[in-house]
Amino acid sequence: MNYLFIHQHFPGQYVHIAGYLAEAGHHVVFITQRCERPIDGVRTVTYPPARAHSHTHPYLSEFDVGVANGIAVANCCEALQRGGFTPDLVVGHNGWGELLYVKDVWPSVPLLGYFEFFYRNSGSDVGFDPEFPAAPDDPMRLRTRNAVNLLGLDAADWGQTPTEWQRQQYPRRYWSRISIAHEGVDTRVVRPARGARIWLEGGLSLSHDDEVITYCARNLEPYRGFHIFMRALPTVLRRRPKAHILIAGGSSVSYGRNPADARSWREKMLVELDGQLDLRRIHFLGTLPYPQYLAILQISTAHVYLTYPFVLSWSLLEAMAAGCIVVGSRTPPVEEVVTDGDNGCLVDFFDVDGLADGLARVCAGRARHEPMRRAARAAVLRRYDLKTVCLPRHLKLFDKLARTPSAAPERERAPILPAHRQPSFRDEPSASYL
Repeated sequence: MNYLFIHQHFPGQYVHIAGYLAEAGHHVVFITQRCERPIDGVRTVTYPPARAHSHTHPYLSEFDVGVANGIAVANCCEALQRGGFTPDLVVGHNGWGELLYVKDVWPSVPLLGYFEFFYRNSGSDVGFDPEFPAAPDDPMRLRTRNAVNLLGLDAADWGQTPTEWQRQQYPRRYWSRISIAHEGVDTRVVRPARGARIWLEGGLSLSHDDEVITYCARNLEPYRGFHIFMRALPTVLRRRPKAHILIAGGSSVSYGRNPADARSWREKMLVELDGQLDLRRIHFLGTLPYPQYLAILQISTAHVYLTYPFVLSWSLLEAMAAGCIVVGSRTPPVEEVVTDGDNGCLVDFFDVDGLADGLARVCAGRARHEPMRRAARAAVLRRYDLKTVCLPRHLKLFDKLARTPSAAPERERAPILPAHRQPSFRDEPSASYL
């Protein structure tokens, strides 16, 4: 079969499924803005990133870029069509406008959109942290920001999202048309390894036998609770005099805003906590190659994962798959995965003392928490294992869509397949998780 994937950050959420399909002998093409690490058997087609026009209203800047992305992708699709390529299924991320005009090139080809996050002015990330209060115009700004989301819901024949909580952020009327399909964790690679060891600058070597507290994020920022974690460290270091703190992540911002009075959130927190931290035991590791990142998880005594009510990080599931004891925030995305006292420990996001106490107790009772480590990995194996759960779920969803032709005529397509032509996803016990 012919598959077309679309994601501006290759390979994005499709790293596993695209490679699997190519290895299985299918013809796989991937439209993206850049390809730094090719996947064997996957042909990439690139287009240049767009920028918002200077005269665009601030509310419309992302929409402006989204339209430009959509046009660029449509041009790529037309070029592929002229070259003789017609996909049996198009799969792509909706967030940056790339899917908007795909159906104008291939009206009858099924389109599966990845719907990652619907913006809300309450009950989600905006206004959650009192240190960063919502702006008065946020409701209007966010309503406009959802334009690409809503147009994408109209453009796609079906949708997918990785977690139940993320689906629930979308208007209820769309829930039945968005399947839950997480990209999965390769638990053959991400697994406990008692022999793991890392070496730090200065000659320090740490292993599973040492007391190690870990924190990992793409970037060190408030959305992932970096400010809360840092404020807990003075107490943690005092109560656990042999503990070392390993912090992996970049110094830019993935979500939210930069600090107004510092070059990075790391710099800001170090200034705020000046004189309260033993920096000989706090190790900022920056962005790491994947094997080194994995080794950090494998030697972890206690792993911190904090997040606003927002998109769930892959790192949480990877930490659990590696057998970490996660001390996480009691926020809805985390609560979907971690059950307090069973496969991890939960604390209120803003409870600095509670976080410090949780970390100290986990470090002090390492032997007592071995069942929790096993339960954490078992939860990932049961719900997010790549080979036994997530790949089969994706393949089943792909197969049903590819075998259900779009009923839409040229450029006058109904937004969703008519009821009598829709794929039947609700007739199996696991249908809501397809």
